[in-house]
Amino acid sequence: MSSPAVSVIIPAWNEERTITATLRALRPFADHVDAELIVVDDGSSDRTADLAEALCHYVVRHAVNKGKGAALQSGLAQSNGEVILFLDADLRETAAYANLLLQPVLDGRADMSVACFVPRRKRGGFGLVKRLARYGIEALSGYQCKAPLSGQRAIKKSVLERIGRFSSGFGVEVGMTIDAAVLGFRIVEVDIPFCHRLTGNDVSGWTHRGRQFFAVGLTLWSKWRKPIC
Repeated sequence: MSSPAVSVIIPAWNEERTITATLRALRPFADHVDAELIVVDDGSSDRTADLAEALCHYVVRHAVNKGKGAALQSGLAQSNGEVILFLDADLRETAAYANLLLQPVLDGRADMSVACFVPRRKRGGFGLVKRLARYGIEALSGYQCKAPLSGQRAIKKSVLERIGRFSSGFGVEVGMTIDAAVLGFRIVEVDIPFCHRLTGNDVSGWTHRGRQFFAVGLTLWSKWRKPIC
């Protein structure tokens, strides 16, 4: 049996409400491009892993929550494709647009493509994390980006092997962008009508943004102290 051309890696933590719709939307796309679907259950306390098993090719289970960076690393270790497609578990039906994200890499126009979400009227927070990430990426790599925090990315596995280990937690996308840009890989951003759950303006939402701000700041500090070469 030949290896798949594409590996779709979906990190998930307590996503029983969304994982089924996301995987169902991806199945036709996966069959068309010869892709394997890998869900990494990052220590969920709900039925995320059980629901995913019925619809994907592999489920990687973490006994405890290890964070997004570790989840992506576990999925990558399981993957067989030459191109890796990272997608969030809460895209639901809009996951069907994944082909738009993948195409620039398959066509040879990019080494990594990043999805820019279509703007929505409802917003959470004040964009502090996004501004920090965008400024930090430009300062450390010279690359100007619109979607520094987007977790929807297609990237050649050879690029990931050159980058090495991911940054931890919510800083993983920022670290990935900095390293790819510094190493001279071609990055494109693509406007795609993906839609996922917005972080609210309640205590939980602000706690999440605080953790994200800290993780992004830590990643920027790490990349400044020890840049990739």
